[in-house]
Amino acid sequence: MPSAPRKPRVRTFDSAKVRAALQGQVRALRDVVAVVCAEPDAQVLLAARTRLGEWTVRELIVHLVGALELLPDRLAERREPPARAGAGLLDYVGGVASRAAEVADSTVAGAAAFATADPDAVAEALDRAGERLLAAVAETDPATLIPTAFGTMTVADFMVTRLVETVVHADDLADATGVAVRHDRQALAAVTRLLADALAAKAPGGSVEVRVPPFAVVQCMAGPRHTRGTPPNVVETDPLTWIRLATGRAEWAAALSEAAVTASGERADISEQLPLLT
Repeated sequence: MPSAPRKPRVRTFDSAKVRAALQGQVRALRDVVAVVCAEPDAQVLLAARTRLGEWTVRELIVHLVGALELLPDRLAERREPPARAGAGLLDYVGGVASRAAEVADSTVAGAAAFATADPDAVAEALDRAGERLLAAVAETDPATLIPTAFGTMTVADFMVTRLVETVVHADDLADATGVAVRHDRQALAAVTRLLADALAAKAPGGSVEVRVPPFAVVQCMAGPRHTRGTPPNVVETDPLTWIRLATGRAEWAAALSEAAVTASGERADISEQLPLLT
């Protein structure tokens, strides 16, 4: 008889490690943009379409500038400190899709200011945004509360959301431009774990084990719970493929056919739960 789904465990992240990971991932992101903007055909690359619908590479970089500046902006705007945190990381993952149209509109509006900017100016804007973010996280107590679109969050949690933005969109840039990105290992680990936890929260249970070595293992999906030995239903993939599946950048069927994902057992199809964040 199927066991009742367990309450999902929400992982906590060490703020010092997150801060270091953010520094490394911002550096990786800046390196990609610097290479793109230094190419002889940089204007062509900036005008290229990305896998994000109508967004060009230039618009994606503008979005990243805004994503990096959001934390220092929220800190600067703070007046009366909120009494307590009302939102966490799973609220962020669950709320991103509902804000997609708003984010798209603000990105297009922001890109208008960079429509005629030369590539050096685009790279410099990202550099400045990265410096502002890193200065803010270095100077701020991680327990500080700030208002966000998802509710009041701690700076510690909001830093993790910036890891999601920088990892996912650095991969988008690499896909659009062909410029390889060297993700910070701890940044990749944190994003992998957060999205694995989000799956376990969305589909609680213990009938399927999802493995994303070397960073995450979670159990999910209602049904008979496995307790020992080799699990009968197992999904396994690498971190970047998992992130792409969880964010709608890759399709389950295509990943299976390309052997980027293995799924064994009659319950191992988790495609209906994906994507988690779009």
